[in-house]
Amino acid sequence: MVQKQNVVRLSKPYFGNKQKLVAMIEDILESGIFVQGKYVSYFEKMVAEYLGIKNAIAVSSGTAALHISLVALGIGPGDEVIVPAYTFPATANVVELVGAKPVFVDVDKDTYNISIEQIERSITKRTKAIIPVHLFGNPADMDPIMEIAKSYNLYVIEDAAGALGSTYKGKKCGTIGDLGCFSFHPRKIVTTGEGGMVVTNDDNLANKVRILRNHGMEIRGSKIDFIDAGFNYRMNELEAILGIVQMEIIEEIVEERQNLANLYMDALRDISGISFQKVLSNCTTSWQAFVIRLDVNDNTSILKLLREANIEVNIGTYALHLLHFYFNKYGYKPLDYPNAAALFAKSLALPFYNGISTTDIFKVVETCRRIVNEN
Repeated sequence: MVQKQNVVRLSKPYFGNKQKLVAMIEDILESGIFVQGKYVSYFEKMVAEYLGIKNAIAVSSGTAALHISLVALGIGPGDEVIVPAYTFPATANVVELVGAKPVFVDVDKDTYNISIEQIERSITKRTKAIIPVHLFGNPADMDPIMEIAKSYNLYVIEDAAGALGSTYKGKKCGTIGDLGCFSFHPRKIVTTGEGGMVVTNDDNLANKVRILRNHGMEIRGSKIDFIDAGFNYRMNELEAILGIVQMEIIEEIVEERQNLANLYMDALRDISGISFQKVLSNCTTSWQAFVIRLDVNDNTSILKLLREANIEVNIGTYALHLLHFYFNKYGYKPLDYPNAAALFAKSLALPFYNGISTTDIFKVVETCRRIVNEN
């Protein structure tokens, strides 16, 4: 497909030191070691040190990170897991994949994150875990979530897919629950193409995850045994080096994204009918995506007009109860989770990435101004 000219892209990865990247590629080709070698180990070490956590285990995707975390916790058929109703489907899909039931909880219309008030009323005798999502990098309110989990003896798996670099009351997102899961998809803060990471301070859980990611293999001295029915969820060396060059400048990456978000908000603030994702006090977001909420019944026409103006935009994310699979399986109604449904219909992800020019940002802003005012 031929790329349109003068298109403002929704997202583009940023790699920093490309010369170092080329040198590491040559080293990998020379060594012939392509899977889970020294570069994967080094990438894991960099992430663990940045987060201030004991264990970081690289896997093949953010979805794999969530899935393997549920398996490591022994969650399966007959169990229930609480999931926000407004998130990417992977958060709920992994619960289905282990044979458990995802129990949806509506989200706060301002932060877009799971509604604390509605978590406790969704807990049953079958509930085993809560998966709060730090949506678009915005920290969920973890203190009350952890208190509820402690009261009911529940596990907490943080879906921090887009929250690398975000902080909740001085703590890095992903390090607060029993396990934290990150994604390195191309639209994330750091990308390895595909790839993910499980982080935890629990050495026993970390050991289970390491065994499960490599077919259930355990190595004791010179002996190899397979002690579980595991997965092929390994990260390869070429993916890891992409992560390494970005982790070297992670603080610069996050700072730039915060500056870009402030630039957008200052420029869009006077447009009637546009509101921004609210960040809780004592928290910082790394702005994995810049998602606005429109004062419209449906974002379809505005999405179409912006795309026709050569500006790549997308919805924020999905109201899970409105997706075909969950709608049909559980018989949900659109108003079962009204805030999720409203955000699905009203949210809009604008072009946002490290290196985007101010010229492109102001082009997006002025095009939004014209289209929103006309609609």
